[in-house]
Amino acid sequence: MYELDADYLDQLEVIAGEIQDSEELASYLDEEEEEHYLRLKEMFEPKIGMVYDEVAAKDPLQLIALETVLLNPLFEGLYLPKILGYSVQRGEINDRYKYVRPQDHFKEVLLAICNSANFDILKKRIGQSIQMGFALSSDIWVTNLINSISNKRVRYYLQGQKLDRYRPLDARQVGYHRYQKQFKSDNFHSTEFPETISELKVLFSPLKNFLIYRIGSRWDNTSLIEPLKNFLENKAFQETEEYLQIAFLYGSFFDLDEENSKHLSKHLNKVRTGLTEFDAKWLDFILELHKREDIELDPQADLRISALLDKKVKDELTEFYNLTDLIHNEGYMNEEVQDAVRVFYSRHQGLSVINECVRAVIYGYFARLIGNLEEKSYPDFFEETKLFPVYMSIFANQKFNQDLKDLSMAYVKKLLKKFTDKRGKDYQDVKKFVSTAFVDFKFLKEKEVVELFKTRRKRKKKQEA
Repeated sequence: MYELDADYLDQLEVIAGEIQDSEELASYLDEEEEEHYLRLKEMFEPKIGMVYDEVAAKDPLQLIALETVLLNPLFEGLYLPKILGYSVQRGEINDRYKYVRPQDHFKEVLLAICNSANFDILKKRIGQSIQMGFALSSDIWVTNLINSISNKRVRYYLQGQKLDRYRPLDARQVGYHRYQKQFKSDNFHSTEFPETISELKVLFSPLKNFLIYRIGSRWDNTSLIEPLKNFLENKAFQETEEYLQIAFLYGSFFDLDEENSKHLSKHLNKVRTGLTEFDAKWLDFILELHKREDIELDPQADLRISALLDKKVKDELTEFYNLTDLIHNEGYMNEEVQDAVRVFYSRHQGLSVINECVRAVIYGYFARLIGNLEEKSYPDFFEETKLFPVYMSIFANQKFNQDLKDLSMAYVKKLLKKFTDKRGKDYQDVKKFVSTAFVDFKFLKEKEVVELFKTRRKRKKKQEA
């Protein structure tokens, strides 16, 4: 666990002092009325939240340390219900929707709440988090946790949160995703960087997903650079596929100064020439990221990696990134680029991984443009589709063609929702284009085009007798 910076500790110390000196707390201790505690919550939880949000944005590796400080009784249990929810979601789950490892931090936070003098009030805000945390944990782990509590009343309460309805897999899955939605806009993600091979195997998946989250959310990731450099320097990791993937994410998506770029380039090229089938594993990871919805492998990412690689090494990566440099710098609409793609593609088997990566790069351009087009910009869509036959001919790949069809159909359906006047110019332009082009592309048959633009009569409601 990473230590909390002194500045954050000072801010929390001030808040704790204000809580203990407040009239609201004095009134609550005197009268023990819930309304006084709620006033305490309204006054101080926003202050705690401001510190929490700052740490989450700038120093996410310190979040667990921050949450541990907030377990101190001086904070009177404030913010702990939120922290409990965060701890439930941080745990890595398997395909059975069970935690891969016991969640000690969830246990630590829950026990702090159970031992709080304000438990009777706090328990009104934690039921769903406990139910979900227990559902994702093993029965033995939950039983041991409950039995560790000496207070019978608290123990009975916890036993009541262990629900039979979450025993079936599908119920846990639905419940978990419904629970996640409550925290969709909250930033609470943290991770640990491994230091040994055994830790790497255990911590890699959470670390990888954490980095992808941070990349996709566009947070300030400056605080992650030093631990990432330490990771790269760990010789024990340098012959693992996990090392390759972390180096890829770091190199593709972090804006590095000259010193850090040279540091990464040195380690990356060293491993590149020493790890068996490095280029094949690298290309496999490119495809994995292209297929994920929570990260976009854009041209800038390709260019960052290309600048790090030693092009004197004659392998598939040099070949691939020389091509992507040309595509990104000259443009996929350029005829010379199209010729280069055709030559490159013909030198490899059609279903090879490297060719699939090339298709993904080209499709990415179509997807970014068409996926972001507004309805009024449909002439740009018409223009863009002129390139479809070019790349469909080069690749001769059914999956690529299907992806273009799905992308185009989604945009056309958006247009038809916008332009509902069937006699209007916009509607007629779209209909005329689709009727010709989509048939030529073999996206639709003529009968399917007719069906797409067919006027559907609304059923008349039966008159009451």
